[in-house]
Amino acid sequence: MGMNIAIDGPAGAGKSTIAKRAAKELGFLYVDTGAMYRTIALSLLRSGTDCEDEAALAGELDRMQIGMEYKDGEQRMLLNGENVTGLIRTEEVSRMASFSSAKPIVREKLLELQRKLARENDVLMDGRDIGTRILPDADLKIFLTASVEARAQRRYLEQTEKGEKCSLEEIKADIEDRDYRDIHRDTAPLIQAEDAVLIDSSDMTIEEVTERIVSLAKERA
Repeated sequence: MGMNIAIDGPAGAGKSTIAKRAAKELGFLYVDTGAMYRTIALSLLRSGTDCEDEAALAGELDRMQIGMEYKDGEQRMLLNGENVTGLIRTEEVSRMASFSSAKPIVREKLLELQRKLARENDVLMDGRDIGTRILPDADLKIFLTASVEARAQRRYLEQTEKGEKCSLEEIKADIEDRDYRDIHRDTAPLIQAEDAVLIDSSDMTIEEVTERIVSLAKERA
C-alpha cells in the first residue's frame, strides 16, 4: 500500500490547484475526485436524468462508463471513452455535481475506484469526504478552507479570465448555498476529520499552501 494524503474542504478553497502542485513535488499520483463527480454530472445533464428519480438515476449510472487516464502526470476523465476533461468545469456542471454527489448510489459507483488507486499508488486525493470516508486511514489529512469572500473572488477571476460572463455576488451566493448543502447532506457530509490539519488559505498564496502541505507530508513519510 502506498502513502496516502487526503485533502478535504469546501468548494473554491483551491484544493485541486494546490493538490496537483503538491503531488507533483512529492512524486505522488494526484486523484481529483471532484472531476469524477463532475464527469457523472455531465453525463446526467446530457441525458436529462432527474436525480430525484432513483430508478432513472440507477439506470443512467449503470449505462455510463467512467474512466481515468494519466498523461504527462495529468489526470484525464473519460466518459464512455470520450475525453471530457475540458467540459466538466462549467458552473452548470458544478451545480449538478453538488446535487448528484449527495446521492449514495452516485458515491458508491466511484468508491472502489478511488480506494483501488490508493492501495496501489502513493496518492494525494482531494474532495469532500476523503479523510472521513474514502481514506479514513490516510497517513496525512488536510482540511483546506478559506473565507466565502476569498473563494468567490478566486472563482470570479477564474471565470472572467476564461472570457465567461459572471457576477461576483451570484458566485458568492452559489458558494454559500453549496457549502450549506455539502455540510448538511445525509450522505458523506463535509466535515473536518478529527485528525486533520486545518489550513485556512484566505490570506495565503498557492505557493505557501503547497509548501506547507509538502512539508507536512515529508514529516509523516
